[in-house]
Formats: sequence, C-alpha cells, structure tokens
Amino acid sequence: MRTLLSRAVQVDPSFHIGLSLIVIVAVAEILAATSYYVGRARAARISGPAVAAAAVRVPAPAVPSRTPAPATSQPRVSPGAAISSASPSLVDQLLREGVELRDRGDTTTAIDRLQEALESEPNNATVLAETAKTYDLMQLYDRANEMWRKLQEMGPSAGAAYEMADRRLKLGVPTPGATESGSASSSADAAPHNDIGGNKEGSVMGISEVKTTETPDPDAEKNLALQIGIKKQPGTTIDHNKVKIFVKFYDTVGDKDIKLTDADVNYEWLTPKHDWTDTNPEVLSVRYLRTKTAGASSESSLSEAAAAVRPGQKGRGKGSVAESGQRKYLGYIIQVYYDDELQAVQAEPSRLLQHFPPSKSNSAQ
Repeated sequence: MRTLLSRAVQVDPSFHIGLSLIVIVAVAEILAATSYYVGRARAARISGPAVAAAAVRVPAPAVPSRTPAPATSQPRVSPGAAISSASPSLVDQLLREGVELRDRGDTTTAIDRLQEALESEPNNATVLAETAKTYDLMQLYDRANEMWRKLQEMGPSAGAAYEMADRRLKLGVPTPGATESGSASSSADAAPHNDIGGNKEGSVMGISEVKTTETPDPDAEKNLALQIGIKKQPGTTIDHNKVKIFVKFYDTVGDKDIKLTDADVNYEWLTPKHDWTDTNPEVLSVRYLRTKTAGASSESSLSEAAAAVRPGQKGRGKGSVAESGQRKYLGYIIQVYYDDELQAVQAEPSRLLQHFPPSKSNSAQ
C-alpha cells in the first residue's frame, strides 16, 4: 500500500518542464498583449496633441502671407503713373508758393517758382494765368501778353483763364487785381473797365478783334496793316455820324524816346456799309508804311500819325515832324469814341497806355 502511494505522488520531471514552458509562453503572450495595447494608448495620446497642434499651426503660414501683400500690389502701379501722380502735386506746390510770394511783394522769386511749374506743365492754364498776372504787376507787359496769348490760343478748354486772357488782350491794360493800387488807379483813369467784348460797362460799341498782317516789301522798312473789328452792343442803335475811331502808330526814336510815327498811314473800310445796322462787326483796315528812302515832309507837321476815321471816309494820314535819330516801329493805340465819349481802347504793346493814356472825351483830343 505504501508502495502504490509513493509511486502515485512521484511526478515526471518532463511535466514540470512542459508546465514551465506553458507558463512562460502565457506570460510572454500577456506581456506582448499588454505592450501592444499600452503602445496604442500612447500613440492615441500623442496623436491627439499633434493633431491639435497641427490645427493651431495651420493658420500660422497665413500670417506671413498677409505681410508681403502690399509688395504684391505695388507692381500694379507703373513708374510712369507714379511720376504723373506726383507731378501735379509738385506743380500745385510751386504755384501756391509763387502766388504767396507775389502777394508778399517778392515778384522776382514768385516768377522763378511759376517758371519752374511751367517747365513741368507748359499748358497749365492756372499757372499761365498767375504768371501773366505777376508780369503785369511787374509792368513787364510784353511778357504778360505772351502768357495771355497762349491762354487765348488754348481756347475755351482753358476755362475761366481763357475768358480772362481774352478780356485782358482786348482791353489792352492789366486786368483788375493784377496791378498795385497806385498803378491800378492810373490804369483805371486811362481806360475804364471793359467787358469780354472789349467794351466798357455801359458802352454801345467796342473792339471785337485786331489782326496784324505784315507784308514783305523790299522797298520798305516796315509795311503792316491792322484789320480792326468794331462791333456794337446787342440791342443798340448806332448813328454812324457820331462814331470816330483813332488809330495811332508810335515809333521809337534813337531807341529811347517814343513818338507818334511820321510814316505813311492809310485807312480803308473793308465792310461796304460800316453803319452798324447789322450785328456783325464793321472792319477797318489801317496800313503803316515806312519806306527806306522816306523822309518827313512839311505836310507831316499838319497832321497826326493817327487817322481820325469817320464812317464813309477813306484817306491818308502823315506823322508828326521827324525827330533826330533813327525811327523804328513800336506799336499802336486804337480808341473808339461815340458821341465824343470813349467806348473802347486797345494797345500793343500795352505799356503805350502808360505813356499816352486816352482821354475819356473826344473833345479833349
């Protein structure tokens, strides 16, 4: 009996070895499974913040993309457009400085500023007008007239400056506000304010236009003709017997003195009626002729260079007694009277009106 029990308790060593192997394999599988699931859990925890970080970092590249945005828009503006946009501001600045300097009395520097502006924009109507006003203030009327003529040639496209230029050239004296108080008052006495048609306010007649034509003549030092348009105001009735037109030519004597001319002066009406029954201007032609061998005759002392023209007349005028020194043509003054009252005046160069202001009444002639 004891023998059987002892045999039953006795275990085969291979059993233990096999059991140990089974346990080891089981533990290994448990560890592998544990490692697998732990790894997935870690991967899930890591991927979550990574995705969140990526989601946060996605807009980040958009910030730098907005920074260079102005640089991408700059090439749309061409260099020429940038220059043209800057140029008007420079011209406006020069114009403003010129006007301010002129108002302070520094006309020389004002002209410098305005000339700089004209170099940038030669056809700027505002700059041309302010330059002409400044020259008028300096009594440099020839230069002022150059500016006014440019504006007149530009036509209505120059706007109000064109009307100002047209009025200034037809009036023949500086425009109101462009002269100093002293010279302005003397100019007002010399020639009352004229409207755009060349007529003073309340007048019945005016000078509509003056065309100068010079004819090449080998036998003459000067051969030129004026075509003067004389127009009545709308709605007025003109008695042509009360109309008188003076056209006076002037010469420089010895490049110093200014005298009435002693050249031949002829005048002729180009319009057949010249009675102003129609609204169209009546045109008077006056010719200045200085021959190379011409000398003053004794008859010249009995008449003026100006032809006192009455409608229906055609004739010749001679200059005053010859003065010592060589004579050269300088310019003219045109005066229109109606019923012995001054209606309009025009001069070229306009400074002649400073030397020979017209009388308001023909009775003073």
